[in-house]
Amino acid sequence: MELNYCTRCGSPLTYRVIGDEGEQKYCSRCDTFFFDNPAVCVLTAIINEKEEILLLKQNYISEKNYTLCSGYAKKDETLEQTVAREVLEETGQHVLSCRYIRSFWYKPKGLIMAGFAAYVNESAFNHSSEVDGLMWADYGKALKLIERENNYSGELLDMCSDKLKAGE
Repeated sequence: MELNYCTRCGSPLTYRVIGDEGEQKYCSRCDTFFFDNPAVCVLTAIINEKEEILLLKQNYISEKNYTLCSGYAKKDETLEQTVAREVLEETGQHVLSCRYIRSFWYKPKGLIMAGFAAYVNESAFNHSSEVDGLMWADYGKALKLIERENNYSGELLDMCSDKLKAGE
């Protein structure tokens, strides 16, 4: 979110140098610096005990291809908690453990996306209204079906596949 006014007093923000950060937004009335922080979300490759990937069909993202699970972090929530919550909400699967893979900057929406692999024991699907369908697929099939245009699902899946093949 980009701030233009002080969240405490409502005064217009100006710019002032703050150490190594350079010029940052500043309220001279409150003597407070403000930073334009991106929204944070997780992008998660869900992997079951058979090393299959759970693909999500979300027509608002792609009518043709599948995606991985994603969602915004909430206040007072760690990224790992966000992974567990989003996986449960969107798929009905319970996360046993998760591992951070890498982050992505998604410029069109000003998002920092934290990429994870989440491990589950396959259970019955219980998807949210955001999800049009769910499907377990082996890596080969998943790589063919995953969305790659304006979406980091394919890149994260590639990285998970490489790590799994390497036995990590």
